[in-house]
Amino acid sequence: MSIRNGVQLITYADRLGDGNIESLTSILEGPLNGLFTGVHILPFYYPYDGEDAGFDPIDHTCVDERLGDWNNIKKLGESVDIMADLIVNHMSGQSEAFKDVLANGRESTYWPLFLTKEDIFKGNNPVQIDEQIAQVFRPRPTPFFSDYEVGTETSNPETVPFWTTFTSNQIDIDVESQLGKDYLSSILQSFTESNVDLIRLDAAGYAIKRAGSNCFMLEETFEFIEELSNRARGMGMQCLVEIHSHYQTQIDIAARCDSVYDFALPPLVLHTLFTKNAEALAYWLSISPRNCFTVLDTHDGIGIVDVGASGDKPGLLNADAINALVEQIHENSNGESKKATGAAANNVDLYQVNCTYYDALGKDDFAYLIARAIQFFSPGIPQVYYGGLLAAHNDMELLAKTNVGRDINRPYLSTAMVEEAIKKPVVKGLMQLITLRNESDAFNGEFDVNYSDKVLVLTWVHGNNTASLRVNFSVMKATIMTVADGEESVLSIGSLIA
Repeated sequence: MSIRNGVQLITYADRLGDGNIESLTSILEGPLNGLFTGVHILPFYYPYDGEDAGFDPIDHTCVDERLGDWNNIKKLGESVDIMADLIVNHMSGQSEAFKDVLANGRESTYWPLFLTKEDIFKGNNPVQIDEQIAQVFRPRPTPFFSDYEVGTETSNPETVPFWTTFTSNQIDIDVESQLGKDYLSSILQSFTESNVDLIRLDAAGYAIKRAGSNCFMLEETFEFIEELSNRARGMGMQCLVEIHSHYQTQIDIAARCDSVYDFALPPLVLHTLFTKNAEALAYWLSISPRNCFTVLDTHDGIGIVDVGASGDKPGLLNADAINALVEQIHENSNGESKKATGAAANNVDLYQVNCTYYDALGKDDFAYLIARAIQFFSPGIPQVYYGGLLAAHNDMELLAKTNVGRDINRPYLSTAMVEEAIKKPVVKGLMQLITLRNESDAFNGEFDVNYSDKVLVLTWVHGNNTASLRVNFSVMKATIMTVADGEESVLSIGSLIA
């Protein structure tokens, strides 16, 4: 199937509007009518409000009835492309399948569905096992394994360490087992019956484990992603692989799947605007995957690992530049991001800074619109997070309530709040840029990037149609020039907020 080459929205079903999919649809058909060609609805499965905001589903095939049902998804999919998350690596410890394992232990029908420590690390040599475990890449500071007492309703209960890559309530699945394959197939079937067009493969890089490796993006992982993507394509859907890693890994993955995220773009755009130097950004855009989705903000923090070094492989930014970037975000947000990042909050990430993108730029409307213009002119399909769309500030009240670092950028915005926010000049300007990106045929053509004398030029050409963004960092002036059917127009970014 063909995905429309326009700007998409990323949002929760319960945090934009009045708490459900029907209300979200009303907003997309009302105040935001025609603005987006697609929408990524973050996990709407039961329960959508679990320990990890829906990424720990008890039943991945069921829409949480508090949000609606599959018919609501199907109806929305009649007007926009729908992206949904396939949580590949794990399921909730509260799921009926894992509860059965807790009760019946190894006698459970579902025992092969879940991955235990002994499934990967075999033998009786604890020193060797510890050495192998030390090689495993960790995305979070929590333990590799969580001990559960299983077989509680049998005569032989025992304590078993299960793989829990993310949290102790997110039990890793053995995706190579027949039960694992059947489980993923059941989710794909629910998607294809409900007008889902795009599948975001969440945490797919951790799905395959092998002793003696780092258990992240192995050759077998590539093969697993390819096989799953082929199954999805056979059902009329495409896959987007979600991986935070070294930039070369993104390039390698992109060559073997439908599409990837350009997670290097958000920190590079910030670095460019902070330093008035686009050298690193221009280099990245000259080699970045073309089959990508671009973001500046998401439901997670601002990624740092994506521009950093990995072992002996240099990053797009060096350590000093990354440290300066992080400190500038903290300064621009008046220290709010620092309260939501690392040990200051219940922050589960080792590689992200929690802050709204708007606040990371010091609430500077002009800089924010330049950032969005760069995103829209970069290769790939742009996605705009709901908080970013409305230039939302850090939600310090929600952070204080939950002490979850990511919640600083996960606000609850009612329909009334949306209607008020779209009156802000910066939001009006952003909506105008979104419309330009959607309507110009030039973006269906060839891309070129040039940077010299502090001037960055991003250009698209398709037949007689062109679109060009020119940013002069010496004087901080940005203009967009378009040619359509022989008619030329020039738009100053500054005029959008004048």
